[in-house]
Amino acid sequence: MKLAVTGKGGVGKSTVAGALALLAAKKGGRVLALDADPDANLANALGAGGDIKITPISKQIGLIEERTGAKVSEYGKVFKLNPEVSDVADRFAVKINGVDLVVLGAASRGGGGCACPENAFLKALVADMVLYKNETLIMDMEAGVEHLGRATASGVDAVVVVVEPGGRSVECAATIARMGNEIGIKKFIYVANKVASAEDAKFLRESFGFSPAASIPWSDSIRRADRPGACVLDFADKKLTENFEAILAAATGA
Repeated sequence: MKLAVTGKGGVGKSTVAGALALLAAKKGGRVLALDADPDANLANALGAGGDIKITPISKQIGLIEERTGAKVSEYGKVFKLNPEVSDVADRFAVKINGVDLVVLGAASRGGGGCACPENAFLKALVADMVLYKNETLIMDMEAGVEHLGRATASGVDAVVVVVEPGGRSVECAATIARMGNEIGIKKFIYVANKVASAEDAKFLRESFGFSPAASIPWSDSIRRADRPGACVLDFADKKLTENFEAILAAATGA
């Protein structure tokens, strides 16, 4: 199972991605979690707190230069567009509460699509994890599908779009769906988050014309978990956990 979790910044992508990864790990088998959001909050959602220091792959300068054949600081040089990355997830993953986390980081130059060694390396790594790794993969994306190309998208089972009850969040979700369709993504799962009232739920239903796969209420327990960087499931009550399980079931068709 390969899932990409996305949505407008601040809607709770990392919370949902972390919960899905932790629930999948409880079912057995290796679970890889990829933090592809430049904000990099997935480690905290998994329960890392401040005790685990993780160096993003984008900061592994020696490795990137070795594999791409170019100095990252020398713009305009020829470099490999398909560097060898098959060993990177195993070498640099950090285990947190049963989940193997890889933090992508961001290329140092402006724009996620820069033609630079770092970006070529990061995109090759995402493609390798999606297309060639057999483990369950949960990806916490930036706001969109920036790291997924047409070939990579064919390996994604579903895109989980997290939406909060606001106009900009809904607009972002529509843009994500359009971009995803353009690169061949077939399955989108919509998750309503931070739903504080019946009016919020109605707004989202009317915006999409259907009910989301799960509706996660505004939760003080999630807010409390975020303060110490505690595992999100440790603070989730039964109902909240059932909501996360519903998302996983919708993704797997179970």
